[in-house]
Amino acid sequence: MSDFMTKYNEWCNNGYFAEEDRKELESIAGDEKEIEDRFYKDLEFGTGGLRGILGMGTNRINIYTIRKATQGLANFINKKGSAPRGVAIAYDSRRKSEQLAREAAACLNGNGIKTYLFSVLTPTPELSFAVRQLDCIAGIVITASHNPPEYNGYKVYWEDGAQITAPIDEEIINEVNAVTDFEEVKIMPEGEARIKNLFHIIGYDMDDKYIAAMKRMSLDEGEIAKVADDLTIVYTPFNGTGNIPVRRLLNELGFKKVYAVEEQENPDPDFKTLEYPNPEDPKAFTLAIKLAKEKDADIILATDPDADRLGVYVKDLKTGEYQSFTGNMSAMIIAEYCLSRRRQRGVLHEKDSEIQKESGLTGALITTVVSTNMAKAMADEYNLEYIEVLTGFKFIGEQIKFFEQRKNFYYEFGFEESYGCLVGTHARDKDAPMAVLMLCEAAAYYKDKGLTLIDQMNNIYEKYGYYLEAQKSITMKGADGAKEIAAIMERLRNNPPKNFGSFKVTEIVDYKTNRYENVVTGESKLTGLPTSNVLYFALEGDAWCCARPSGTEPKIKFYTGVKGENTEDAKEQMAALQAAVLEVAGIKN
Repeated sequence: MSDFMTKYNEWCNNGYFAEEDRKELESIAGDEKEIEDRFYKDLEFGTGGLRGILGMGTNRINIYTIRKATQGLANFINKKGSAPRGVAIAYDSRRKSEQLAREAAACLNGNGIKTYLFSVLTPTPELSFAVRQLDCIAGIVITASHNPPEYNGYKVYWEDGAQITAPIDEEIINEVNAVTDFEEVKIMPEGEARIKNLFHIIGYDMDDKYIAAMKRMSLDEGEIAKVADDLTIVYTPFNGTGNIPVRRLLNELGFKKVYAVEEQENPDPDFKTLEYPNPEDPKAFTLAIKLAKEKDADIILATDPDADRLGVYVKDLKTGEYQSFTGNMSAMIIAEYCLSRRRQRGVLHEKDSEIQKESGLTGALITTVVSTNMAKAMADEYNLEYIEVLTGFKFIGEQIKFFEQRKNFYYEFGFEESYGCLVGTHARDKDAPMAVLMLCEAAAYYKDKGLTLIDQMNNIYEKYGYYLEAQKSITMKGADGAKEIAAIMERLRNNPPKNFGSFKVTEIVDYKTNRYENVVTGESKLTGLPTSNVLYFALEGDAWCCARPSGTEPKIKFYTGVKGENTEDAKEQMAALQAAVLEVAGIKN
């Protein structure tokens, strides 16, 4: 009998699992492919936690896999002697999120660890904020971010408020993997945990502190009031956690004409009006664009279910249509606004400025290796340190921790191409409500000067160059898909191409082997970054491409970037490069 079938039968017959859960498994008896997919492996606790399809099985998100992960985390915390500091727990609007959050709390309480559970669904960045406010040793968020409705997940944060990074992540993973028997899991009923002062509820005062922290970052000098009656905003929280904090924030800032998409306003784990609750998906904006046309809105904003990503559409006054902004574009709009206004005020920590000399701290702009190269040009313009990290906002949050420990840099701005950025250090993860604040404030500032955000984006292109980026995700599900993704990466790694179409390779960076190679000069060196299964190819003309398997979905992602002489030239280069990348990777488009 195959290993997966042995595991399946064990789960069907083990009285540890609830009767209704075993009935779910009995319903798929005879469907060997479904059984294999559920049991061919244990759902991997990666460097950020768990993410997968809800359901019974070792390769699924359920109360048992959540308990196992939490027991491993609890073992690690107790070995550190940090149980009294406690763990903050938040959850989003997805199926079973609150139940899974309470299961995590019950396990931590069973191991003598205090927990602080949010009383209602809460944005992920607020959890990051709360970890530091409560001086917790760790945090947990039950969320699958922007994944389809059948998914849920479990993200772990550490005491600095950022997602876990090395060496903590590997140590926790080892503890989780060491839990091989569900009988090892300790559980304490909530009533008992309350009596023992281990279970606590986080009240609405945390919301107030979170909102106040964001408002302190405002650079407004009355611009909002000048255009409050004219600037119209349409917003959708995609049936997730952003509705209350985002609309409260906009109201307190003085924006008067804010309209929510009614069908997507309230929590809905089924996302009935959305195929995919992702601000990167144009189809997700159908209802928002319809409302925007009715209200003649200037901008459309969308936050994903756990409110860490922001999608943006802006009205083009020339065509009357709404133009989408990529994550790179919205980040560059926000960054240019923040950095230019701080320079005007004399509070930008640029090199050789008075504030830099007084503090001894040079400002830093942080981004990831797959984000726009425009960020480097912008950092040079504002005399800031430019820092690139691996894909994942946790590495940007980690840099903030390093700045505080080493007292060498001042955090000015951080972003990643996947629609996430952070202004300020109140949180240590990408923060969509904060991004909403700054984007709307920027829209008001430029509107007062007779500019739309499209006008301002064109000004930025004229200033720095016509950079254009794109991403192509190829879904390959199941065990066979995982093998094919691995094979693609190995082909590119073992036989690196000399060119992608007409784009000649100049540098190769293999983050798995930690090696950088300059193809032109022959120079070779270590990257200095943590290992990750990522391949990066620098190309002539400031173009580049990158291959990376997703850490949370059954996908391989190809990132591309070009710099054109104008918009049309950039688009033509991008089309050619994307086609060449897929051809070299052996994928039929």
